[in-house]
Amino acid sequence: MPAGSDTLWDIAIAEVEKRENAEGDDEGVEISEKSVLFMGNKNGGKTTIILRCLDRAFAIVLVLDLSKPDELWTTMESLLQVTRNHVNKILTKLGKTNPEVATEIKQRMWNNLQKDHPDYELVDPFPLPLVIIGSKYDIFHEFDSEVRKIISKTLRFVSHYYGASLVFTSKSEALLLKARILINNLAFGFDKSKSVSVDHSRPLFIPAGLDSLNQIGAPPASDSDIGKLHANTPLELWKKVFEKTFPPKGSCDLQYTRDPAQDLQYAEYEVDVMRAQKKQELDQYKRNASKTWKEMDFDLD
Repeated sequence: MPAGSDTLWDIAIAEVEKRENAEGDDEGVEISEKSVLFMGNKNGGKTTIILRCLDRAFAIVLVLDLSKPDELWTTMESLLQVTRNHVNKILTKLGKTNPEVATEIKQRMWNNLQKDHPDYELVDPFPLPLVIIGSKYDIFHEFDSEVRKIISKTLRFVSHYYGASLVFTSKSEALLLKARILINNLAFGFDKSKSVSVDHSRPLFIPAGLDSLNQIGAPPASDSDIGKLHANTPLELWKKVFEKTFPPKGSCDLQYTRDPAQDLQYAEYEVDVMRAQKKQELDQYKRNASKTWKEMDFDLD
């Protein structure tokens, strides 16, 4: 670039100074949607700049149709799994080029849950800020009370487990406003609402970190039914309970399907040790399912 020519950064700085000086003018500054294009050499630091400067501008919003319970878990599970796998790949790659940034992102996953929260050791936050929106509440509200309770409790557990915010909405402007509050918090860093609505007879509104396993309660099933279900994690246990009431479309009876994890040809020592530990935790979870969450004794060692 010829000497004396302005670089992109010079132009950007000049534009910012121009806008800052114009803030005091009576005419004001026109607000409109803008796009920013980052260009440069491969591995030249673009990702680091974006993540440092726009750390609050990227999040995941998952919309689930409350009027279709038989599609709810499948939709949620498949989309979150694909997204999580993709994000984890990016973080792994980023860890090799910018380990400090990768570590910072992983630590930020826990921002919505204080270390003194009783569930701090029991949840698995999503790698990016997550909002789960239950849509078509107007139709959902007409469901039987027990059906609404099962769906509401299940979504509360999933949201809390992933460190996500949860809100039910419809075409109602009042409900859309609540969803907008959560999205504005993610996109623009507005203060997070402290209000909470957990009554299953009303639209749920639970910002991330403001729920607890104690308040949510055990999975909506009898102790005997919970004991019969084969699951490897608490999340999978809730899935089994939910799908027993709302079988997913196209599901078939897999009761007699052999568990590949028990097949010796797939044996792998480290994986098997970890799986055995998780199974012990799940067994403890099942044994305590009928107790209040405060009474539960989780062995995490």
